[in-house]
Amino acid sequence: MPDQPLHGQVAVVAGATRGAGRGIARMLGAVGATVYCTGRSVRGGPATEGRPETIEETAEMVTAEGGRGIAVRTDHTVEAEVERLFERVRAEEKRLDVLVNDIWGGDALTEWGSPFWGVSVAQGRKLLERAVHSHIITSRHGAPLMVERGSGLIVEVTDGDTMGYRGNLFYDLAKNAVIRLAYAMASDLHAHPGVTALAVTPGFLRSEHVLDHFGVAEANWRDAIEKAPYFAESETPCYVGRAVAALATDPNVKQKSGRLFSSWALAEEYGFTDVDGRRPYWGSFFLRKVREILDKETPPDDLERFVIRSRLYQAELDPSAAEELPRLRAWLDKHE
Repeated sequence: MPDQPLHGQVAVVAGATRGAGRGIARMLGAVGATVYCTGRSVRGGPATEGRPETIEETAEMVTAEGGRGIAVRTDHTVEAEVERLFERVRAEEKRLDVLVNDIWGGDALTEWGSPFWGVSVAQGRKLLERAVHSHIITSRHGAPLMVERGSGLIVEVTDGDTMGYRGNLFYDLAKNAVIRLAYAMASDLHAHPGVTALAVTPGFLRSEHVLDHFGVAEANWRDAIEKAPYFAESETPCYVGRAVAALATDPNVKQKSGRLFSSWALAEEYGFTDVDGRRPYWGSFFLRKVREILDKETPPDDLERFVIRSRLYQAELDPSAAEELPRLRAWLDKHE
């Protein structure tokens, strides 16, 4: 099946209920994969307050895209449940070709605006259990199926393509930790060159939650740009989904092992677009907005101060951005 290069292959998308996980599951289905869609929210038993999405819906979307979607309720913080998941995959499919770790569950636990000495340690511990420890458990029990066959792809989904501080201690720790997990797993997989581990980030994601937050739907998302100008360069969850599908079908993906990639850079490399036909490039868009703010003569608002500080955090850890640092620091000294 030339239009379905992953026909006959098997994927597990952990955290497939909504957002990036759902988009990745759908696009793996679009290239023919059988996709086990896992998470805690099932019909009649939602696990995230205020969110209606379920893994059964995602599995149906995978099948509608041309793959085969299978919903398996799994709490990835519970090792016994993860073990059962992969025992089932082994029994039913006898292989695992792609494993995507997109488990998060930290939105309600992230205390934005609080310095590290003011956050709840208990909430932070739970966030790390959900967003990092779950990834370790899942990879620990999924990777053996790949190692045995000598092939496979493990994808860690994060937020941001730099190591710069992300504005909250536990959020930053979680999102940087999964990047490091990809690097560490790739190192351990050195003796198994057919198995690749890497990390991927979307840009400004038009997830179900984000659309609801701005009071729009996918059909009219542009209506939110006037009050949220950064929304203009947003992407659907299927954009990072197509990025993962491109990686999974790349015979030379091993060359990317251990590294971090963005949806927008992979779109340029592999030539795909978002499902709406656009090719948003968040990285250059964000830098352009930074320059516009620095060049403005009018007083900045809170969002603009946040953007410049975010860029400062990125530039501090990027040798290629050293020339930016004095101007960024001077601007913040003046406006904060």
